[in-house]
Amino acid sequence: MTTIQDVARAAGVSAMTVSNVINGHPNVRPATRERVMAAMTRLDYRVNVAARNLRKGRTGTIGLAVPEIDRPYYGRLAAALIAAAARHGLRVAVEQTGAVRENELAALSLSRNRLYDGLILSTVGLGPADADRLRTDHPLVILGERIFGGPVDHVAMPNVDGAHAATRHLIDRGCRRIALVCGPLAGETDVSGLRHSGYTRALTEAGLPVQPDLVRTVDRLTMAAGAAAARELAFGGRGVDGVFCVTDTVALGVLRGLADCGVRVPGEVKVIGFDDVPESAYLVPSLSTVDPDHDLMAARAVDLLVQRIERPGQALERQEFVSPFRVVARESTAAD
Repeated sequence: MTTIQDVARAAGVSAMTVSNVINGHPNVRPATRERVMAAMTRLDYRVNVAARNLRKGRTGTIGLAVPEIDRPYYGRLAAALIAAAARHGLRVAVEQTGAVRENELAALSLSRNRLYDGLILSTVGLGPADADRLRTDHPLVILGERIFGGPVDHVAMPNVDGAHAATRHLIDRGCRRIALVCGPLAGETDVSGLRHSGYTRALTEAGLPVQPDLVRTVDRLTMAAGAAAARELAFGGRGVDGVFCVTDTVALGVLRGLADCGVRVPGEVKVIGFDDVPESAYLVPSLSTVDPDHDLMAARAVDLLVQRIERPGQALERQEFVSPFRVVARESTAAD
């Protein structure tokens, strides 16, 4: 088996220089780096990642725990996180929590038991009362709307401002009776509650009444639930001319439900979602939405986690990051 010493002799450098090239140290001259890389290729030298990680006391893997992996949003998020981790030479192990508090706690336990070098956890079941459960010396970053002000790094979406902009977009396109399709509004800090706040703020600023009968809550944020809510709105005689859906997944269902009822989009009702999942651009009509910059969120989450991994035991300041956003106007809100 080819060793570092073999590569060093072939390239005419020291074994330390070969090690520096393998580990990406910046103090290696480009010509030397190219010579070492050529020798590695010629000798078919393979880095023993397992042995290197063992020496460092690391696995080279981070965990990602998300509520569901079969939803467009979480698939998009996972892909962005995997790409961001790869830039740091890390692999990602994905697990599904089902949005259940006990499963999220189990993911934390696996991380503490050193199966991962660190964990990125999308919290849905855990809430502010669980903040103390997050206090750990093991690297952890949380995603989502829950546990603001907790003890660990937190990356979140621009929920209130993004929802305000989405509703404002419908108003600017002439909508005056705008429905909201969201999850249960239980008074907690979650996607539906925050985006409901942005929706009501936009209506109030525009001088439009906030009408409770135009807020349709569904038990789960699924396409089927969105379709059912759209049918209720279409047959309810409420004269709705715009619909803001708190996720694109719900919006996909709303478009289906409105089509089933013979309601033309955007001619009779305009629809906008939130998340900008890839499928949104390929619907008929294509879906207007809020793009929260998944790639930036993923990069920020991984960067924060890597800082914790590489500085064990250091008291780093907790970071709270809320991503920027943009409204993506497509056919579902096109002007008449």
